[in-house]
Amino acid sequence: MRITLVISTLGSGGSERAMSVMANYWAETNHEVTLITLGSAGHDFYALHSKVRRIGCGLVKDSTNLLEMVRNNVLRVLSLRREIRKTQSDVVISFGDTTNVKTLLSTVGMNLPVVVCEQIDPRQYPIGWGWDMLRRFVYPRAVTLVVVSSAMATCWAEGIVRKDRIRVIPNPVYVKPDDSVNRSDDHSHGCTIVAMGRLVKQKGFDYLLEAFRLCADRHPKWSLKILGEGDQRQNLEAKSAELMLSDRVKFLGIVKEPSRVLRQADLFVMSSRFEGFPLALIEAMACGLPAISTDCPTGPAEIIRNNIDGILVVPGDVGALADAMDRLMSHPLERQRLATRAVEVVERFGIHRIMALWDELLVHIARVTRA
Repeated sequence: MRITLVISTLGSGGSERAMSVMANYWAETNHEVTLITLGSAGHDFYALHSKVRRIGCGLVKDSTNLLEMVRNNVLRVLSLRREIRKTQSDVVISFGDTTNVKTLLSTVGMNLPVVVCEQIDPRQYPIGWGWDMLRRFVYPRAVTLVVVSSAMATCWAEGIVRKDRIRVIPNPVYVKPDDSVNRSDDHSHGCTIVAMGRLVKQKGFDYLLEAFRLCADRHPKWSLKILGEGDQRQNLEAKSAELMLSDRVKFLGIVKEPSRVLRQADLFVMSSRFEGFPLALIEAMACGLPAISTDCPTGPAEIIRNNIDGILVVPGDVGALADAMDRLMSHPLERQRLATRAVEVVERFGIHRIMALWDELLVHIARVTRA
């Protein structure tokens, strides 16, 4: 089957990670795969299989006014249309709210099945009234809307897309054979909490710093490492200094192989205000880390089995987050108990299991298209 994948860029985010895994899997299983980004192809964060045809439109740039924004988006739609037409694909799969809208607009009149995938709860992540109106107008054109959690399916079925056109397919996690080996047991230099994600308000790293402050004095050998970049880095570094945590909190930026840091850590904490289906959480658990996560409206509760392989706390409740951290920081046997079950996430959301769901969807689409 000829499959075309579309996404804004192939940067370091979770959606980009998921799409690269999908592209590589299908290329390895002898599908003809083309991956198109609105941005350029010169700065990809994730490696692609040699059989994946890579196209970068080079059309991601900021607009200074409404007229320029409209012009730029028209150019993106026309460029996408040209590139998609060249692929002669059997199906197009697009990731990401506004990119989905552009992909659907670019394929008008092409008699080509388009699957759009939403990674985030639309109730928590507004995209602007103009884009929202366009999304409501064009999403019914999609042959299928794929969402990454069951909770998301419920909200998308509320008047935007017909329920029978929505499928739940979580993001696949790919773990290298050595990514789930035993972590270092040498704690002579202390223990480490790791958090990972874009340094943006959504991820709630401000909550994490406040929670760490509440329990830091009781655990002087513990430190916190935060992986990722974003527009809140300067604010978070200032907050860390304000809380007198600068000597115990390290901002590591974007790390190419985060599993190396995760395998040396003792606890993973995700403090997000909202999520879709966080791959960072899955990857940490796959590396054998006990995990604490806020129980966002969608996502974490379908990954963590509370008090079995991790702990869920109320979003925004700094005290509850601090209590959960204090509990696990104080009890190594409890951390080990949760970690032992955490690695089962690889079986639940591993690449072969999740891609079987995608393959099933592609077979269904092919059958419907031929009918």
